[in-house]
Amino acid sequence: MAAPRLNSSDIKSMKGPGKVVCLTAYDTPMAKRVDQHCDLILVGDSLAMVVYGLETTRGVTLDIMIAHGQAVMRGSERACVVVDLPHGTYEQNPPQAVASALRVVAETGCQAVKLEGGEEMAETVAAIVNAGVPVLGHIGLLPQKAESRGGFKIQGKDDEGAHQVYKDAAAIEKAGAFAMVIEGTVEAVAREVTARSAIPLIGIGASPACDGQILVTQDMVGLFADFTPKFVKRYADAGKLIEQAVADYAAEVRSGDFPGLEHCFGVPKKD
Repeated sequence: MAAPRLNSSDIKSMKGPGKVVCLTAYDTPMAKRVDQHCDLILVGDSLAMVVYGLETTRGVTLDIMIAHGQAVMRGSERACVVVDLPHGTYEQNPPQAVASALRVVAETGCQAVKLEGGEEMAETVAAIVNAGVPVLGHIGLLPQKAESRGGFKIQGKDDEGAHQVYKDAAAIEKAGAFAMVIEGTVEAVAREVTARSAIPLIGIGASPACDGQILVTQDMVGLFADFTPKFVKRYADAGKLIEQAVADYAAEVRSGDFPGLEHCFGVPKKD
């Protein structure tokens, strides 16, 4: 009998040096690959760029996120699955956010949702949690808002910026989030936020002191070649392997070496 799937309470209890292992997945095959190694799988709105080729994480709809969330749930058994609320589905007011979160959980069966924002989103986080949906917070650099903030800028670079990150973290924790992603933040600030918080901080471009780490899987295995952020370590170059396999296939089709008779039906087997 398979072990029960991890949930938000399990992740919350992993505060400390145990390190919460997190990766993204957007489809069933990738979910199957990462599930046995991860504590948390994020169906991130990063799929807007990685899967759909958009310039930013904006542009994906709730329907799209739900479809990918369903695919990841079909491919995973162990990890806690969290689905991003995309831009435009939660910022208007708490009732809008609650409706979006409830729909995501009902239609995907995921364990939690994630949304971006600090102090300004605390009331919204509390409303979703009170509605019975666990929330993974997201502070520091906020990709959905980067366009209106002058680009993807590192957070906490001066005293004012660091103070804002501290306030954002405290507000989201108080609102009831079970954990927080901290992205693109000066290392010393991310380290201090992790020390101050009673819930796990999951870093991406943050600090090794965070309670967990997350990367976009396609970045980590070399499948998203357009841009490699400083904080990404490539553990494989799957993109080159795929390109070579495609080149070999194309060469064999053109030469007539593929398909061979062994790939065809109704051909008598040789003795």
